[in-house]
Amino acid sequence: MNVEDENKFDYALRGKAWKVYWILLKNGRPMSVREVQRALRFSSPSVANHHLEQLCGLGLVQKQDVGGCYSLVSKVKIGVLRHFVSLGRLLFPRYFFYAVFSTVFYIAYLLVLMQSFTRENLFILLFGAIVSAIFWYEAIRMWSLRPF
Repeated sequence: MNVEDENKFDYALRGKAWKVYWILLKNGRPMSVREVQRALRFSSPSVANHHLEQLCGLGLVQKQDVGGCYSLVSKVKIGVLRHFVSLGRLLFPRYFFYAVFSTVFYIAYLLVLMQSFTRENLFILLFGAIVSAIFWYEAIRMWSLRPF
């Protein structure tokens, strides 16, 4: 995707349209207008329909002929989505995996490898704690930036 397309999607996917895109991405299945309206607590189905049609115009969503449900046809990695990884229907901040990895190895070092309390071990303890804390902070910060 080039910079011009990214700017177009960044501009179009704001506010309620961003929330509609996120719920379709998170759900991983076609949704009706009423399902979107209820999930996002919009005032009426016409608000959900407007934003779904807006996403259709961008080529991100397609309306099914049978049933009238909307399904996601294209995934874009813009904005905060650049920092998320999808595993099936679940979306995780990328930093979550870094945090888990660094924390597991930090705990393994503490429990298995650390024999005595030396100056070198103190450095490793501080470094490991700081790295893990930074990754957990970033994972939580990215999680808080999701639309809802």
